[in-house]
Amino acid sequence: MTQPVLAAYIRKTTGKGAARKLRKNNQVPAVFYGPGTETVMLALDYPELEKLLKQASGENIILDLQVKSDKGTESKKAMLKDLQVDPVKDNYVHADFYEISMDKEITVAVPIQLLNIPIGITSGGILQHIRRELTITCLPDKLVDAFEIDVSGLDIGGSVHIRDIEIPEGITSEEEDHLTVAIVAAPTIEVEEEEEEEGMEIEEETAEPEGESAEEPSDKKKGGE
Repeated sequence: MTQPVLAAYIRKTTGKGAARKLRKNNQVPAVFYGPGTETVMLALDYPELEKLLKQASGENIILDLQVKSDKGTESKKAMLKDLQVDPVKDNYVHADFYEISMDKEITVAVPIQLLNIPIGITSGGILQHIRRELTITCLPDKLVDAFEIDVSGLDIGGSVHIRDIEIPEGITSEEEDHLTVAIVAAPTIEVEEEEEEEGMEIEEETAEPEGESAEEPSDKKKGGE
């Protein structure tokens, strides 16, 4: 499997001021670390990072990181571990890369996607997607972008579990098989309406009839005359 390539430049300056300066120059501060290397501070070209992310098909991105320094270029196999995004400007502000080896297993969370519309929806059922990721262990070249489950056959009360996911050979699930992924729950609107109507009936029964309290003073007045 061919991994995308991303150039990175070793930076010697650190701190918030240095990071702001990089961003003004259309660069993204980054860090590279892992079990077999010391932490290295990096700088990335923003357009190149953006291009790589647009081309990526999944959340767990494995790439060849070309680390450039005064001594030349060194290729590192890495996974994009974390990507920070500015909540206001919606642009990338920092990236973390984790060193991996293609002959050593990694443990990651992979998205679970539900396909099609359950038959229970036509009867008023509600599809609840309970577990959205599956934690797996595998070699980097066995990694998949997502796990898909066809839920079209689910009626009201029906459910799918971890054991129902088709897991390719070479991948091991770290989750318990009985855990629920999705369920089609029964509608609750009618029950709520009935409870509301019962509450209104109780209020009507306990309410004092109109006019009764108004007539009582009038009778007492007549008696006094």
